[in-house]
Amino acid sequence: MRIGIGYDIAYECAAPTFMVLILNVHASRVADLEAPDLVVTEPSLPMSGYHDGFGNWCTRVMAPAGTIRIHSAAVVRDSGLPDLVVPTARQVPVQDLPHETLVYLLASRYCETDRMMQLAWSLFATTPPGWARVQAICDYVHDRVEFGYHFARPTKTAHDAHAERQGVCRDFAHLAITLCRCMNIPARYCTGYLGDIGVPAVDAPMDFSGWFEAYLDGRWYTFDARHNAPRIGRVLIARGRDAADVAITTSFGPSTLAGFKVVTDELAAA
Repeated sequence: MRIGIGYDIAYECAAPTFMVLILNVHASRVADLEAPDLVVTEPSLPMSGYHDGFGNWCTRVMAPAGTIRIHSAAVVRDSGLPDLVVPTARQVPVQDLPHETLVYLLASRYCETDRMMQLAWSLFATTPPGWARVQAICDYVHDRVEFGYHFARPTKTAHDAHAERQGVCRDFAHLAITLCRCMNIPARYCTGYLGDIGVPAVDAPMDFSGWFEAYLDGRWYTFDARHNAPRIGRVLIARGRDAADVAITTSFGPSTLAGFKVVTDELAAA
């Protein structure tokens, strides 16, 4: 299938402000683009890019005082298949995990494993290790937390989401990631596009989506505690320890969001 993706974001800056953007499709999906998903700014500004420590493509730009508009539109080819489900995937003993996965067992900005370790073991110690344990964690988070855009708060952590029982997709992901890490299952945060493809459309503005990946049986698998069902048409932008590593924009100075639109639509075959 073909999926139209893009965004149109505007910021008001009181003074010239340096920004780092993480808005390009992840390298693992670049080959699926029909044309490069170029970041465009108005006014037109010089930009440079680099790969961060997690392999995400980042763009550097110096925004002028006033309004900066950042936008892009692209088409990505997708298999049209739902997220892979492998109930037989085994949990790797912590002592046998590859070196590069160990960072995804540690506490991070939004995932306080130290505060939730006792709870995690009390809830999931008797669940079968492996896929069933991660799914049990997703079930718990899905049932415990109520979704609502008005529950969003940039400082909300996994512990907060658990206590308040409210959040947006990133809070569902943070809580599930934290509980997985407490159970010695490496888990990492993902952000990207996820439209209403193959499901009833939601009467709400489209946004970027947050989900997570868990390391089982030698590879990373996609899980989504908010929707808690395999979905079609995920387009990855970035991965990290949590949302702090994959912010779509990081402003090194005061800036105010003045406009925000995200597009993720299934298109007709070419």
